[in-house]
Amino acid sequence: MTTSRHPLTKVPEVTAYFWIIKILTTGMGETTSDFLVTHFDPVVGVAFAAAGFVAALILQFMVRKYVPWIYWLNVVMIAIFGTMAADLVHVVLGVPYLISTAFFFVVLLIIFALWYKFENTLSIHSIYTFRREVFYWAIVMATFALGTATGDLTATTLHLGYFSSGILFAILIALVTAAHYASRGILAAEHRYQIQNAVLAFWLAYILTRPLGASFADWAGVSQARGGLAWGTGPVSLVLLILIICLVAYVTVTKVDVEKTYSLK
Repeated sequence: MTTSRHPLTKVPEVTAYFWIIKILTTGMGETTSDFLVTHFDPVVGVAFAAAGFVAALILQFMVRKYVPWIYWLNVVMIAIFGTMAADLVHVVLGVPYLISTAFFFVVLLIIFALWYKFENTLSIHSIYTFRREVFYWAIVMATFALGTATGDLTATTLHLGYFSSGILFAILIALVTAAHYASRGILAAEHRYQIQNAVLAFWLAYILTRPLGASFADWAGVSQARGGLAWGTGPVSLVLLILIICLVAYVTVTKVDVEKTYSLK
């Protein structure tokens, strides 16, 4: 049945603001990770990101409902640390991007399978229990690692470059969106399949926005020799951080990401 938003829901509604902030965090996570490991001792940079990630995650689990600044702080820290985790697999362990992409994809599928096995749902509208939130953040972490490896795979291994990679992922997201809306009419009489279609479309878009934002952020930050605009990872990270803060402040004041209704499962 359709009810008002569950009072203990720990995630925001999926609005245009959600996707804008999500893409900004993916770009910031990419450039901030690069900035930390190139301007400081890599061990110190990774330790700092790991500590920030753990602290943000603890804070998120401590609150009893969705708090915009805490939720998005957690996403930002996952973006930074998830990027580092994926990069370390390639740089430190020497694992090719194709292998690391396949590995993180399998990890993501396993987490999805476990979530569905225990909860019988993959909907983000159901995140109001501790176990579901654990699965949710595990998925988010896996998508950031997968997206990082995938973006690097297309940009470097497949030699598309950062800008072309960004365009590729934008096209894929557009196709997912178009397929979702096209199927709504076909599934109009099947409410259960509509829900499943919406959940699938959400997670596909969520996964693809990671390499989308990261590719364009890399394009803006890296040197011209690497096909970028050479704005620098520090300035790009700062601009993206300011935009994120402004948008999070806006959704906090207006509550535009908590007012919709949906079916609880």
